[in-house]
Amino acid sequence: MNKKKNLTFKQFLDQEHIAGYIFSLPFTIGFLMFMIVPMGISLYYSFCDYNILTPAVFSGADNYVKMFTDDPTFWQTIGVTFYFALVSVPLRLIFALIVALILLKTTKATGFYRAAYYLPSIIGGSVAVAVLWRRMWATDGVINHLLGAIGIETSFAWLGNTKTAIWMLIILAVWQFGSSMLVFLSSLKQIPASLYEAATVDGANKWQQFWKVTLPLLTPTIFFNLVMQMINGFLAFTQCYIITQGRPMNSTLFYTVYMYQQSFEFYNTGYGAALAWVMLAIISLITLVLFATKKFWVYDGGF
Repeated sequence: MNKKKNLTFKQFLDQEHIAGYIFSLPFTIGFLMFMIVPMGISLYYSFCDYNILTPAVFSGADNYVKMFTDDPTFWQTIGVTFYFALVSVPLRLIFALIVALILLKTTKATGFYRAAYYLPSIIGGSVAVAVLWRRMWATDGVINHLLGAIGIETSFAWLGNTKTAIWMLIILAVWQFGSSMLVFLSSLKQIPASLYEAATVDGANKWQQFWKVTLPLLTPTIFFNLVMQMINGFLAFTQCYIITQGRPMNSTLFYTVYMYQQSFEFYNTGYGAALAWVMLAIISLITLVLFATKKFWVYDGGF
């Protein structure tokens, strides 16, 4: 004890730093070994002719040149992925906000409803749900049977039509709005009731209160959900791989599934690595654009 008391403050501070470094080592080692090192290896392979089975042969920028000049499927998957993300993400956020507003009023069953609405976000990305979803929209599935029960006899192939197949995946993505809903609900509870009371005194109705009070104060939360869900939208994989595998005619072929096919089904692993780095660049660019436009519509003034 006496020895510790005789330590200078700088020596004590140095010891605190050492303890911090020691406690952060597990994360640091894991981050380096399972994130940075694999990313570095992937970057190297993206400049190689590599098929997993034989040693990688450096080929320069051949993979990238092929991607942009001699691979029409690459551009098709870009279009499909952008369409999926730009449609499903706004719809998901709209539904999440609507449900959050409904659940804002506390009742005895509020806890049950919140759990029920959040459940799809937990199980929605699972293989089991994807298989179930594929059966629901099959020609002999539940959807066509329900339509027949109300007098609309049909055996329409929802997943076999180039115009409707992508929408079946979008609907599944929108259904998984639970996580965004909980974030919205938490933010709605932070808005002071005094602001609504002041708006009421000024003669604002519920609709005007939503547009003039609720929505502006929710813009930071909307921004957060938009960034996170947009990233998830571009990285969607399970829906396509299990339900459609890109069919029909690659109209539902997501970029991530095409990257997987090139890497592990066609054994063009070097080309798959190049696809991965292009996707990283696309997501980074979209995120930068969102942050650059943040100042024009996000209210950061606090309550």
